[in-house]
Amino acid sequence: MILSQVLQKSIDELRTITRIELCVLDLKGQVVVSTFERDEIPTEAVQQFADSAAESQVIHGYHFLKIFDGRTVEYILMAKGSTEDAYMIGKVAVSQIQNLIIAYKDRFDKNNFIQNLLLNHMPAVDIYNRARKLHIKAEVRRLVFIIETKHEKDNSAHETLKTLFASRTKDIITAIDEKNMILVRELDDGEAYEDMEEIAMLIRDMLNMEAMSAVRIAYGTIVNDIKKLSKSYKEAKMALDVGRIFYTEKNTIAYSTLGIGRLIFQLPVPLCEMFMKETFGDCMPDTFDDETLMTINKFFENNLNVSETSRQLYVHRNTLVYRLEKLQKSTGLDIRVFEDALTFKIALMVDNYMKYMKNER
Repeated sequence: MILSQVLQKSIDELRTITRIELCVLDLKGQVVVSTFERDEIPTEAVQQFADSAAESQVIHGYHFLKIFDGRTVEYILMAKGSTEDAYMIGKVAVSQIQNLIIAYKDRFDKNNFIQNLLLNHMPAVDIYNRARKLHIKAEVRRLVFIIETKHEKDNSAHETLKTLFASRTKDIITAIDEKNMILVRELDDGEAYEDMEEIAMLIRDMLNMEAMSAVRIAYGTIVNDIKKLSKSYKEAKMALDVGRIFYTEKNTIAYSTLGIGRLIFQLPVPLCEMFMKETFGDCMPDTFDDETLMTINKFFENNLNVSETSRQLYVHRNTLVYRLEKLQKSTGLDIRVFEDALTFKIALMVDNYMKYMKNER
């Protein structure tokens, strides 16, 4: 269905050029868009014309013409006046609106196809047939971006995104739900993951600046076949979820950079609980005070470097060593040793994952 704003703009432009007043009616005789305040015409007359075999007819001093979607009557056009000029302009308007119907139908079909493809709702044999009918190449390098907006139905962000990629006719912008926009990017020759990260940052900056919308962006891996787009979409969705748990400081994240967070995200919660109990006993991370947590995080940020950590924490080296030894006594893990540090880091990530899953229930 064509947006009423598009129809209104179309007939307004024709009215400005030709000075012929135009009105588009639905099949029940109700006004959809119009360039003038029309006289009252019985809806029965409109309905009778819609049901008749005639494609045009003069009724009460107006030229009535049918607007078709294929072989089906979609709208009735009313051109004010019974002259040949009114009839001719009416025919021009009908032709223009029918072309708009075709264009919007193609666009809708393409969006519908991509949405079903991403959600893996299509058998493989149908994918290639529909892609061919919609003139979408099957064997092309593509990648899926998911842009998560802060608010639902962020129309400003959606319009900004479409404007940003308006010149790239082979890229497809759609949506699966009301909070996430999706960009299916067709890669140019030579483009790689580094370029995708730049595109993600460009989208983030443009939406922040133009649409005043804080967004988080995730993207999957590059696929070479259209039927594998659902894989890239699932990866981008996982990257969005994993980033929300483990990488809260990042607002652009690639599936390929998730690391161990991706493995933890797929663990069952009972197994995580068992691991935490075995690792910490009764001294769970949520019992640590703020000073201890800050010390641990800063120590990991500095790759287990005691001197650099003490400098950034503005404490004496011996003070930091004392804190780490105190932590070792309570947990049995000496995070100055790589193996214990690895166990501790994983345990903290598992703890964050468990808290997230608890809040999601």
